[in-house]
Amino acid sequence: MDRTTGDDTETTRTADGQEEQTAARGTPATSPLLEEVTQDNPVHEAMADAEADRQQGTFGKPGRPLNPRSPFLIGMKATAGVLTVVALAELLLKARSVLILIGLAFFIAAGLDPVVVWLTRHGLRRWMAVIIVLLALLALVGGFIAAAIPPVASQTTTLIKDLPHYAQQLQNHNSSLGRLNDKYHVQQRISSLLSTKGSELVGGVIGAGQLVISTVSSLVLVGVMTIYFLAGMPQAKLFFYRMVPHSRRTRAILLGDEIFTKVGGYVLGNVITSFIAGLGTFLWMVAFGIPYPALLGLLVFLLDLIPVIGSTVGGIIVTLVALTVSLPVALATLAFYVVYRLAEDYLLVPRIIGRTVRVPALGGMVAIVLGGVVMGIIGALIALPVAAAIQLLLEEITFRRLDNS
Repeated sequence: MDRTTGDDTETTRTADGQEEQTAARGTPATSPLLEEVTQDNPVHEAMADAEADRQQGTFGKPGRPLNPRSPFLIGMKATAGVLTVVALAELLLKARSVLILIGLAFFIAAGLDPVVVWLTRHGLRRWMAVIIVLLALLALVGGFIAAAIPPVASQTTTLIKDLPHYAQQLQNHNSSLGRLNDKYHVQQRISSLLSTKGSELVGGVIGAGQLVISTVSSLVLVGVMTIYFLAGMPQAKLFFYRMVPHSRRTRAILLGDEIFTKVGGYVLGNVITSFIAGLGTFLWMVAFGIPYPALLGLLVFLLDLIPVIGSTVGGIIVTLVALTVSLPVALATLAFYVVYRLAEDYLLVPRIIGRTVRVPALGGMVAIVLGGVVMGIIGALIALPVAAAIQLLLEEITFRRLDNS
């Protein structure tokens, strides 16, 4: 193919001998660097093509791939792979706590995303749906806090005032607390702890202040990142889906959407069951005159967010508090939590969460234990949807290949 360049046109001779005239690509040049390069320079033609592609808004056509069998290329790939693994490992170790918070924010955003998608399907734009969901969430949390703070504050004040009364009961050998004190020497252990570790307690107070500041900053980070993830969830999904080869992209989209559905159903269902546990605790304690119903109801609500073990821990705490009323009330409270735990496991969870997550009981327990060991409370919170996602991938990818092999 011959090419002759004039002032205004460019003539190209094709393989069949015909001549085509196109607009000149190299002149007039708009790039300052192209103007400084003479036409007899070997780079001039490439610079002219680059300038034409730049004006069209493209970055040119990709060249032929490098030879994958080249020893130099193989060595470079191996070196880059090792350096990448080392850099990622160092990043994970140094930024582990921040990455956990970012993962928690993404988890919460994925849980709220189905509500946003439902609103967008009913005619709202994405940003309007996100604002509505955030306002509803803030109103719910604000109303919950406004309703919980006054009784919790008053009951906390009452608890501080009742401490001398409980101290007298510890001295009374006929009371329940007195018998516990005689058997386990609670008062002596507390006195020795305060006398021998006073300086450590001061340091503990300082550490508690630092913990409060760290917790508040973590909550702010999670809240801000949740808003960003919720607003940019479609773009984040598209980014991850584009990293999958085109031949497998449709299947990846279907599996990814199913995983997001499981996460959203789990988050909403877990909040509902935890609210039922907290409300049931509050009503039970009010009915039997157990002290601090609002405070302990809020505690049970928060603990029940941790699956499997959360409601059990909350029930033990409430039962111990019920001992201050009487032993029969404590036994009745224990029976109430046993019945509630059975009802939650076999009635509430299968109807609210089970249809979405579908994780076997043994697998769920193992996932929660491992998640708690690896990432603490956050790991226990996200263990079930992560286990559900792994189970889905195993059934749709690994098990099918094994069955067909």
